[in-house]
Amino acid sequence: MKAFASLVKALGSSTATNEKLNTLSAYFSTADPKDKVWVIAIFSGRRPKRAISTSQLKEWCIELTETKDWLFEECYHTVGDLAETIGLLLPINDADQDNKPLHYYIELLIGLQNKTEEDKKSLITDAWKQLSRDELFVFNKLITGGFRIGVSQKMMVNALAKATHTDASLIAHRISGNWDPSLVSFEALVQENTGSKDDSKPYPFYLAHALDKTAAALGAPEEWLVEWKWDGIRGQIIKRNDEHYVWSRGEELMTDKFPEYQSFVSLLPDGTVLDGEIMPAKEGIPLPFSILQTRIGRKNISKKQLQEAPVAFFAYDLLEWEGKDIRHLPTVERRMLLEKLIRDFTDNRFLFLSEPIAFSKWEELTAIRDTSRSRLAEGLMLKRKSGMYHVGRKTGDWWKWKIDPLTIDAVMIYAQKGHGRRSNLYTDYTFAVKDGDKLVSFTKAYSGLTDKEFTAVDTFVKNNAVEKFGPVRTVKPELVFEIAFEGIAASKRHKSGVALRFPRINRWRTDKKPDEINTLEDLKQLLALYGK
Repeated sequence: MKAFASLVKALGSSTATNEKLNTLSAYFSTADPKDKVWVIAIFSGRRPKRAISTSQLKEWCIELTETKDWLFEECYHTVGDLAETIGLLLPINDADQDNKPLHYYIELLIGLQNKTEEDKKSLITDAWKQLSRDELFVFNKLITGGFRIGVSQKMMVNALAKATHTDASLIAHRISGNWDPSLVSFEALVQENTGSKDDSKPYPFYLAHALDKTAAALGAPEEWLVEWKWDGIRGQIIKRNDEHYVWSRGEELMTDKFPEYQSFVSLLPDGTVLDGEIMPAKEGIPLPFSILQTRIGRKNISKKQLQEAPVAFFAYDLLEWEGKDIRHLPTVERRMLLEKLIRDFTDNRFLFLSEPIAFSKWEELTAIRDTSRSRLAEGLMLKRKSGMYHVGRKTGDWWKWKIDPLTIDAVMIYAQKGHGRRSNLYTDYTFAVKDGDKLVSFTKAYSGLTDKEFTAVDTFVKNNAVEKFGPVRTVKPELVFEIAFEGIAASKRHKSGVALRFPRINRWRTDKKPDEINTLEDLKQLLALYGK
């Protein structure tokens, strides 16, 4: 546990990518093999199911430390993170503590699932008494949520590759899929040809970079395959040994969420893996993403939901064919195989080809790109015909050429402290537009400013807060920001009547006064133009 606590502290205090990479690599070279498996699981979203509520943790900490409720709340609102607050309030035992491994504490947490509340309290409070300050923080984090310390999947893969002297693309593939950290060994997870074969295992996704140059700088148009950049859920469809599996880009197994794809079992040949977009669609025509959102998160899909939110799969790549990994083949060859597969598909209600866009000049493609929103697309995808299917975000062969976002000028009316390294700053904001002589809130955003700007806004909030609602501060409506977003939809859940897709702060409008912000009518006009 000490080693893991030191790892988290080092990663959280560093902003240098190479420094973090070396720290992770050193850990994977020296740590207990069981602990290494759990670190891979934790940093890739495979944490144990929570067995304790945050209210229980709060209650036990208050009782153990004899802290008043109001004082605990003040501490929590100041620190901004429950795990850290509890770790700071708990007394530290000066006696030598047992240096139990990370997997000991994770197994303890897993074992709480069927315990009584009294047993849970006893086990957690006993663990608290054995841990150092840094260990308390990571132990509480294992219970409450993720570690926001800037470790991406790519960084973890590269660190594992460095520690094991293995190619990063192989590591990325081996740690993907549906594996259980309680059952698999480190050797079986990262070494080739060890352990049983997993038919559900997906391939690591190839991720495009945003086009940072003119399209003409890419060379001859005929060297590129161009498709719409669809607004859906990136996914893989796998058919192996008469079973099918649906994976999201975030490595969530979503097979049961899309019963429409059950027909693929009898229609797709074994040894087939498709890359594409899970999208709401009717008769092959894309529908707004907001329709798909009505199904996301539901455990059971009713017949009514299947009818009201129909889903299809728009395939744009073929990664495995006849049981062979074909990612090394040029895009144009994989596309030929994919097109033949789709043409031979006898039931096309739920599987469609993401059609290529014909063009001869970059100027022509620029005009086509401008029509993206009318097609419910985010822009264009440009793929080099001679390129292979890479792992992760590689520059050169895939580019995303998105349309400019929609924007609206708004005033900040509420602020709340952030998380992680921003837990002491007010960085989560709520914005409003004008509706006559009133202000109507319509969105939240917490990204888009520089560290210097966040610090300046934090100072404003602390000096201009007029009301307090728990961790939220009402502030004088004086700061104007340009809010960017990718889409807009009608919403009954929001007072404004609209919901934005991917809202973020585009810039701080220090040149504008609050009475110059946009109106609710402006938002409704955008809804009429671009909402569906």
